[in-house]
Amino acid sequence: MTAAKSLTVAFQMDPIDAVDINADSSFRLAEEAQARGHKLFYYTPDQLSYQEGRVLARGQDLTIRREEGNHFTVGEMREQDLADVDVIWLRQDPPFDMGYITTTHILDRVHPDTLVVNDPFWVRNYPEKLLVLDFPDLTPPTAVARDLETLKAFRARHGDVILKPLYGNGGAGVFKLSKGDSNLASLHELFAGINREPLIMQKFLPDVSAGDKRIILVNGEPVGAINRVPAEGETRSNMHVGGRPEKIGMTERDLEICARIGPLLREKGQVFVGIDVIGDYLTEINVTSPTGIQELERFDDVNISAKIWEAIEAKRP
Repeated sequence: MTAAKSLTVAFQMDPIDAVDINADSSFRLAEEAQARGHKLFYYTPDQLSYQEGRVLARGQDLTIRREEGNHFTVGEMREQDLADVDVIWLRQDPPFDMGYITTTHILDRVHPDTLVVNDPFWVRNYPEKLLVLDFPDLTPPTAVARDLETLKAFRARHGDVILKPLYGNGGAGVFKLSKGDSNLASLHELFAGINREPLIMQKFLPDVSAGDKRIILVNGEPVGAINRVPAEGETRSNMHVGGRPEKIGMTERDLEICARIGPLLREKGQVFVGIDVIGDYLTEINVTSPTGIQELERFDDVNISAKIWEAIEAKRP
């Protein structure tokens, strides 16, 4: 399919040589863009710069193909003024640290004349585990705190809990602590030695054993879901740590959650979002670098990437 207008599209992402072409959402978005006649430019976040009023990136023109071990070709390294491209995809993986945040500040300086997806201002202000705090009636009991006594009191109230870094990703550093587990103080000490950030603690949801549902929203509208089932002996369902994707539909509760959060996502320029739902509860709203496109496309035989590009092309007539 060829779009009515060819766009120049820059991908700010992690090194492309390491992507899994059968799972990576950035690869699938680039593949669909190329099929629609758009021109691709690729650079890594460390090559983004602000120089005397201009936002520049050192990168390469990109061609991709779905061939294992031979999935891309790049041109000569060159400097690109990002004011001269039509769309920039903000697609590097978290952690959501000051390096990540700085890229959003720099990209703010070309958006919206150059469309940055997702809107970097709101990506910065709506990190995955914090935006859910706007919807306390949809989420399990949650605490965000650095103080150990506060975390102990929360666990005393709610029994089994999940403890995780506030700005982590991919299931890294996620712990289930039962009411009698004696490791909370040690884990708090470990995290405190790594950074000065708070932790997030949520009441444990036993429904996770049946899976953690990833629902994909495009421009605030749900387009499908996959279920991620934890590996045997695991609490975490993230595919990075062995979670198994399964085909699944959306329930009335899922649609209720999407109807509540969708208008806000659309208003704030969050075109491609993945939310996590366990049982009846919303646990995360992923806006930084959501995944799940390829699995959903295979399970439901639908072109989710085309829906995303149609939403973007409508903003770039």
